[in-house]
Amino acid sequence: MKYRFNLSQLVILFSVFSLLLIVSCTKEKSQSTVDEQEVMASKASSESDSQAEIVFNGVFDDAMGVSDEVGMAGTGVFGRPNACPTVTVIHLAAGSQFPIRVVLNFGANGCVGNDGHFRKGKVITEYTNRLIHPGASATTTFDGFYFDSIHVEGVHIITNTSNLVNTTPPFRQFKAEVRNGKLSVPSGNYIAWNSVKTISQFEGHATNDPRDDIFKVEGSASGTAKRGALLVAWQSTITEPLIKRFNCRWIVKGRVRTVRLNNTVNSPWVAVLDFGAGNCDNLAVITINGVSHQITLP
Repeated sequence: MKYRFNLSQLVILFSVFSLLLIVSCTKEKSQSTVDEQEVMASKASSESDSQAEIVFNGVFDDAMGVSDEVGMAGTGVFGRPNACPTVTVIHLAAGSQFPIRVVLNFGANGCVGNDGHFRKGKVITEYTNRLIHPGASATTTFDGFYFDSIHVEGVHIITNTSNLVNTTPPFRQFKAEVRNGKLSVPSGNYIAWNSVKTISQFEGHATNDPRDDIFKVEGSASGTAKRGALLVAWQSTITEPLIKRFNCRWIVKGRVRTVRLNNTVNSPWVAVLDFGAGNCDNLAVITINGVSHQITLP
């Protein structure tokens, strides 16, 4: 049997084929755009969580390192020459050593420390006791404080939760909370962050030098970040303990899983941040849906 097509039929067939091709290409383009948006949102949430982690980790180190009177002298900015803040110590109760208020004043014009970071404004911490003692706490607030171009706000609380039973070597554990933390920059972008972490020492007990102390960090956080027109909210969980050392500004090892709040249970758009293999550097890798992206930490 022979089929004959007149010109009108051929035109119709060609039109249908073209329409199907256009629809297919449109779907592929649309899916590609959706995928790019999902990657961008997941990457933004993981990067923002890690940035907040690093900035407030620095607050922990600075609060601990002011002096032996309130913590362990020589950590954070105090572990480097030319720390540059003016330190004011105020005893809040007459005749008592504690509570103590310590004001780190980096000045209205700011200064650059040996770590290469610019700081200005005040960091104010009140201590109930020396932080190495179980039950002691330190509450930090900020007055016009900037880390580079980042305006830092919120409340940071350290509580010594070490076991009260004497151990040899001494066991040290801290609870670190960030309440209503906010990191904002002049463009209007910001990170809002709340976090509860447990910080446990597992090396360096045998000496009084904090530079050989190594801790593991466990816990979770939640946050919201604005980047231009993009607004994302997430929850993060430490899936492999983060490793922090007082002789390094950055987290050197560990993994954090970040899930956006509007994602489905089986969504592939989950970000896993890997801080590395233990080297002291500002590099980390975010993996989203099987694809890795290297980032630079503040």
